[in-house]
Amino acid sequence: MSDVVLFEVSEGIATITLNRPEARNALSSEVLRLLPQRMREADERDDVHVVILTGTDPAFCAGLDLKELGSTAGNLGSGSGADGRPNADGVRGPFPKLDKPLIGAVNGVAITGGFELALNCDFLIASEHAKFGDTHARVGVMPGWGLTVLLPQAIGVRRAREMSFTGNFMLADEALARGLVNHVVPHAELMPFTRRIALDIIGNDQPGVRQIRRTYRDIHAAADGWSIEARDGAEWRRNSFSPEKVAERRSKIQERGRKQ
Repeated sequence: MSDVVLFEVSEGIATITLNRPEARNALSSEVLRLLPQRMREADERDDVHVVILTGTDPAFCAGLDLKELGSTAGNLGSGSGADGRPNADGVRGPFPKLDKPLIGAVNGVAITGGFELALNCDFLIASEHAKFGDTHARVGVMPGWGLTVLLPQAIGVRRAREMSFTGNFMLADEALARGLVNHVVPHAELMPFTRRIALDIIGNDQPGVRQIRRTYRDIHAAADGWSIEARDGAEWRRNSFSPEKVAERRSKIQERGRKQ
């Protein structure tokens, strides 16, 4: 099963690829176990200076595997931090604590938990095929990886509320206009373009890059916001969460998503 998260290093760049294309790279327990391992490996290797996260076409990531979630009483990815608590590395969010820049190369849909993966990257480069959607309210689960903090930081609180309340998708061009992504490029150019940006970073003083990254992280941590999201998510799971309802909604959500 190790091929569900691919790992490659060249020219100082580690490329981590979610590789469940038949499930639109949904986050199964196996993916949630392997992804932080690959991140830690990239961060610890002396021959890696920048990390790129992407997905095998046609999707970036469709979020938590709802089929598995519906059959595990909501316990998918124990220690992943998806429930808002610190993850297995003791930090909030989907990734271990990283020193090296992390670029998201969004090649297709990034939905709910997959959208949160993207938001936790340092910045995003999008294919023309990219689409972003927060469908937490459609599924009946709550964010746990900081969406209610990171999405308003990226696009403003009013547009963030609209995305979360409606579940409607934002296309690549609008994502660029709203500041969610840094660049939109033709699909075939996504990885070459992202690698060129990575090489621009590698051309700088690496201790300096990493210190600036740490400073950005500390300034924009918004710890109180993350704590509130975790508190409210825990209360929702105690009082309102039903894996059976999640399973019932799954096919309707997927059908609606395909139409957008």
